[in-house]
Amino acid sequence: MSGLSLRPLALFDLDGTLVDSAGDLTAAVNEVRAQLTLSPVSVAQVRGAISSGGRAILASGIPEVAEAERESRLDAFLAIYRDKIGYHGGLFTGIAEVLSHIEAAGSRWGVVTNKREDLARVVLERLGLAGRCSVLIGGDTLPRCKPDPLPVVTACEWLEVLPSRAVFIGDDARDVAAGSGAGARTIAVRWGFHPAGDDPGAWGADAVVDSASDLLAPGALYE
Repeated sequence: MSGLSLRPLALFDLDGTLVDSAGDLTAAVNEVRAQLTLSPVSVAQVRGAISSGGRAILASGIPEVAEAERESRLDAFLAIYRDKIGYHGGLFTGIAEVLSHIEAAGSRWGVVTNKREDLARVVLERLGLAGRCSVLIGGDTLPRCKPDPLPVVTACEWLEVLPSRAVFIGDDARDVAAGSGAGARTIAVRWGFHPAGDDPGAWGADAVVDSASDLLAPGALYE
């Protein structure tokens, strides 16, 4: 790609962008359902709520019980999920090649997620990525999380990269809002966990991609 250079920093959302965690989360939901003597649900029932966090996942996966009951089981659900991380899924197709390409070009990549930082670290460790990820910011790392731009700005500050030279890739409108607010280039992906009917093309991202391989095309991760 003559004349093009990779941006020095690519920041990714985790669930739904780098990692297909739907299987692990559904397995955890179904363990809680079993405790309630309820029958299992499908990945499809859980998938659309994943980007909105644990409470939304339980609301979608266990709609038969009251909110107070779901709230009382949230910590146990997250503990079950922690044990299941990495056993029912992994990186989305093509993501491993994208990360290798970024590293081979001398650039760095990191993760900015609304998942709790400790859980995000377990994901990266179990997928063998912890030593390669240059920065990790979770939903509880800072006083504010996405869609606030603070996590993206902070990730850039920690790695001494101007936000204008970074790119933030995500599968939710909050990712685009956070990246844009920080002054980074933003890319929305279509393969993630956004609810049906929520069009990534309407989020205001600088680019929208259909597959991980599209991230290696001119104009995506390049300056």
